[in-house]
Amino acid sequence: MSDLIQAVDAPQQIASAVRQLREIAQQQALTPQAVLEVFDQWATALDDPELREIPGMTFLRLWLRRGNLERVLLRELGPSSRNGGWQEDGRAKLRAFPLGIVGHWPAGNIEIQPVLSLTCALLGGNGCLVRVPSGLVGITRRVMKKLQEVDRTGLLIDRIFMASFDHSRMDLHGAMAQSVDGAMIWGGAEAVSQVRSLPFPHWARVVVFGPRLSAAAMDAETWRNRAERPSWCRRIARDVWQFDQQACSSPQALFLERGAGCDPDEFVEDLRQAFQEENRHHPRRQIEPALTSAICLARASWLLANVGNRALFPTSPDWTILLGTDAEMPTPTQGRTLSVLVVDDLLKVISKFDGSLQTLGLGVRDAQKEERLAQAAGRRGVDRIVKLGRMHVFGSPWDGTELIRPMVRLVRHVVSQD
Repeated sequence: MSDLIQAVDAPQQIASAVRQLREIAQQQALTPQAVLEVFDQWATALDDPELREIPGMTFLRLWLRRGNLERVLLRELGPSSRNGGWQEDGRAKLRAFPLGIVGHWPAGNIEIQPVLSLTCALLGGNGCLVRVPSGLVGITRRVMKKLQEVDRTGLLIDRIFMASFDHSRMDLHGAMAQSVDGAMIWGGAEAVSQVRSLPFPHWARVVVFGPRLSAAAMDAETWRNRAERPSWCRRIARDVWQFDQQACSSPQALFLERGAGCDPDEFVEDLRQAFQEENRHHPRRQIEPALTSAICLARASWLLANVGNRALFPTSPDWTILLGTDAEMPTPTQGRTLSVLVVDDLLKVISKFDGSLQTLGLGVRDAQKEERLAQAAGRRGVDRIVKLGRMHVFGSPWDGTELIRPMVRLVRHVVSQD
């Protein structure tokens, strides 16, 4: 079984790979239905005990399932999209065709992102040119090996070229950009700006998923309920643990609405137990020294900033809960560090959002109140408003952008004899 991730050292290697991808695309069209069949088998193959510790693997398996992706295709490309057919549009017909070759620049801190990104382009029938960050080569190779096992005819594998090279090699980044018809760019501000400055063809479609923050909020009626509170706390813990809070969808703060008979100390005690339980199920395997230092500094700074502040944490840097009162989004520490902030009015909190907030996880009992919060959050730039416990569920749209449609061309055909 050949290695799908190739170490690249010269622009010519990229150009040669792209020529081969284009030749394969010309030989045989790729329908979404054919992709779905392989993806569904891939999802089953990924249910492997040796892969379960990879952050985000559960969501990757759910994303690849036929039932999930059929809904995405229906919403983005219409009812005839699965078989690559035409659909009526008044006196004309519309059909989605691939852009050609889509380049992928995934972020280096989300383990499954190289794979997630390329699935979006494959569903549009495209070839994929993927730059795999050096820190993700091992994990990506293990995930892609499962695809090789189920895709025995090479239907998808032959349309993917994964390149590994140092991030400083701008000549290789440039060679990728010059070769593609579309691009999906993920990551922090500096990385995104660097890739966007590359010499893409003028026709290339470029979709950017840049750096964002996320938060959670609960109204008093929800978190004061002692019977239901442990379940909510477990949901919050799952959202915090996924991706070690490095994802844009990771909650960095939880805003608790103040209410009569509501004791924040009781709440954080339940949350502490949920964090301990999650840590037993998903213990930290390793931690960078810089993150350990950042966590220790965050704990100390929080306690010194205000005598009313509290902090709950074990002796290790495994997790941290910072309890206080503030209506502003904190500077993220990450590493399973959650700020729990008691506020008088959730609407006032949302009014301070500045467009950098991607996801708002909610636990709100009153439907009308949640509607008001959702309306306010949407106006303040939040792209995803979901129930707590589902902040990382990958779906379309993402960051307010569809995932498959930007990587296809909608061709309009008006019949000449009509």
